[in-house]
Amino acid sequence: MSDRDRDPRAAPRVAIIARQGKFLVAEPFFGAGPRLAISRDKRYDVGDLVELSGASDAGASGTAGSRRKGGSRRPRVLRRLGRPDVARDVISALMLDRGLDGRVDPAVGRSAREASEREVQAEGRRDLSELPTFTIDPVTARDFDDAISAEPTTDGGWRVWVHIADVSFYVPQRSLVDREAYRRATSVYVPGTVEPMLPQSLSNGACSLVPGDVRPTLTVELTIGTRGVRGGSIYRSLIRSDVRLDYDRVDRIFAGSETAAAAWGEPLAAARAAAAALDALRRRRSAVVLQSSEPDFRFDRRGDVVAGEPTTQTESHRLIEHLMIAANEQVAQFLEERKIPTLYRVHERPESVAVDRLIDQLASLGVPTPPVPDGHLSGTQAAEVVSEASSLVAGWVARTGRGGRALNSLVLRALKQAYYSDRNLGHAGLASARYCHFTSPIRRYPDLICHRAVLSAVAGEPVPDAAWVHAAGPWTSDRERRAMTIERDADDIARCFLLAGSLGTGGGGGGGGGTVARTEDVAFDGEVVGLIGAGAFVAFGDAGEYQGLLPVRRLRGDWWELNEQATILVGTRNGGSIRLGDPITVRVARIDAARGRVDLLPADGPAD
Repeated sequence: MSDRDRDPRAAPRVAIIARQGKFLVAEPFFGAGPRLAISRDKRYDVGDLVELSGASDAGASGTAGSRRKGGSRRPRVLRRLGRPDVARDVISALMLDRGLDGRVDPAVGRSAREASEREVQAEGRRDLSELPTFTIDPVTARDFDDAISAEPTTDGGWRVWVHIADVSFYVPQRSLVDREAYRRATSVYVPGTVEPMLPQSLSNGACSLVPGDVRPTLTVELTIGTRGVRGGSIYRSLIRSDVRLDYDRVDRIFAGSETAAAAWGEPLAAARAAAAALDALRRRRSAVVLQSSEPDFRFDRRGDVVAGEPTTQTESHRLIEHLMIAANEQVAQFLEERKIPTLYRVHERPESVAVDRLIDQLASLGVPTPPVPDGHLSGTQAAEVVSEASSLVAGWVARTGRGGRALNSLVLRALKQAYYSDRNLGHAGLASARYCHFTSPIRRYPDLICHRAVLSAVAGEPVPDAAWVHAAGPWTSDRERRAMTIERDADDIARCFLLAGSLGTGGGGGGGGGTVARTEDVAFDGEVVGLIGAGAFVAFGDAGEYQGLLPVRRLRGDWWELNEQATILVGTRNGGSIRLGDPITVRVARIDAARGRVDLLPADGPAD
């Protein structure tokens, strides 16, 4: 949280330099705030984004008079951040505004570099370095914290080894690096960059399971059959990855357009078959089915966004997902049986009233719904209804080719938010009795807590302090939610710059932060993905990569009201309607890049 979020009168941390008469002023770039007088300096110019020091008083009166009265200290420009018409500069400024400055304390960095040079001993570890092993990650990934080995068994099943980087080997508890990792709690991924939980000498270096190098790991060895996991064990190990695969390449191999190398082709095929069996089991046990996509942005050397396509989940993604879920469940069971303090990933069952509303919403749109028992639903019944509804939604979207984003959003809203807790309350979304996060210790602190809990059992290391683990649950949950908000806002900014660039308006901003681009002559086909009383949120573009708000005040000729289920805007005069999932054609009225906002017009309406 930034200072402005805590106190709207506080001085901004990120500002844009503007001229006011004979003076230079710093205007807040993100949101509202005071306009502050600053000194002239050759390091910056009018129109630059800058980082400011704080001011003791937040009135717009950073004037000589108020300073003589002792009310305000003129803020200083600490550094120039870039220009408001460069996407990468604005995203970096956003991260700074939210408290992420990309810098590591020198002492922490030094400690991390020293730790990265620690020599790995084979004693106490199983040497699996000759076992064919591979990683599968996004093509842009730099930190590889999980690797896979697999082989078929003689009884028609599969043996799968899920190897996870042994981060705790390099990050002792309560060390400088550990304290900083706990403070951050998670890596924050935004377009074009990442604010890592661990210093890069560890995250991209010693801890990363790069091909060809022997690495210390914790291995979850699973025996999998057509009915799921039949058994497993967890131990310390040494592995050497043979190849770094990416999702696109694996999908090409699965499609037959590329051939896998002999060294890892058969293990990949075994992992594929094991994951398919786990997928079938997951569907049978009433896990929630949701389709999602993440934006993948690319930048040029200047820092402009040049491409941004939604990445949808494919078979290669599902392969890794199912094997990681199986490993996480195995670890959670291992720790619960031994009553070792740890953090579980908790996703409580939905409430009955939320399920009733979801069914109401789907029915109002003509989407098939499951039968619902009369009266108040138990937690188990509510979870089963949501699971079946999610499957029906997936089928309806596949048949009609529309409504995926809007309907998945409705399902998500019926669910409670997942969080971390030292109490195991199950994971309703996965229909799992026990679940934890274990497979990403480079980027998530709860995974590191689980590693230390496992090591207390398999390697005789200290048992985590129960009171400390209890306190870590709310802290890491809060930091996760904060990171998600920053990532979402940064994605919105990148989309705005990409849209502005495609329309030839540029991405730049005026004073106060933002682009005002008038482009009413260009029409886009879109789809309604959300509704509020004030208007419709529309995803548009060739792949639905952009999103904006079409206000009802722009829809002339009728008075629009949102129905009780919040799924349809109804025209009260002419009987028209705008429904979730409806196709719609829009034009862009305004792009405010700094706020990640796009205002739309109806394609057939008059320009405002």
